[in-house]
Amino acid sequence: MVLEGLVGSTKLTGDGKRQITSFFVPGDIPDLHGMHLSVLDCTFSSLARASLGFMRHDAMRAICDRHASIAAIFWRSTLIDAAIYREWVTNVGRRDAYTRMAHILCELIVRLHSMGIIKDHVANLPVTQAALADALGLSTVHVNRVLQELRRNGLIFTEGTRFHAVDWAGLVRAGDFDATYLHQRTATTF
Repeated sequence: MVLEGLVGSTKLTGDGKRQITSFFVPGDIPDLHGMHLSVLDCTFSSLARASLGFMRHDAMRAICDRHASIAAIFWRSTLIDAAIYREWVTNVGRRDAYTRMAHILCELIVRLHSMGIIKDHVANLPVTQAALADALGLSTVHVNRVLQELRRNGLIFTEGTRFHAVDWAGLVRAGDFDATYLHQRTATTF
């Protein structure tokens, strides 16, 4: 379980290019699918300083066998992860760079808010432009340009790792963002 920081699920191409396929924020369990699969098809890596908690899969399976409600929570979490994957495929495959960036920023804000880590659309987001590029299928130069454009349009403010969604409604529109796929109770009232 991610206790602090940011973890990414990554795949490498044959020539060593990295694609980040998901971000995991505090409260997420990145490898629930690993409880039932003997070989993982991705790598998990810290994208910022992170603290993690570990539990053996056999112990987790035993808990699930004894407590159906815990198994149901894990199953729900896995289904939400699948919904996020589908949204990321859509983001990379069909949205332009500006919309992709706005979308992923909205997603991170909602997910961090649901964990009580962000307040008033202001957060510490220690994700690098290189990691954003690898998550969005863009070059780091293009990521920099898009972030500058979002700043110029008055949607975001950044200072180091401090991120502020200055115009939340505008960022949501720019990102073609509908938080329904995150299945968070706070997403609709945020």
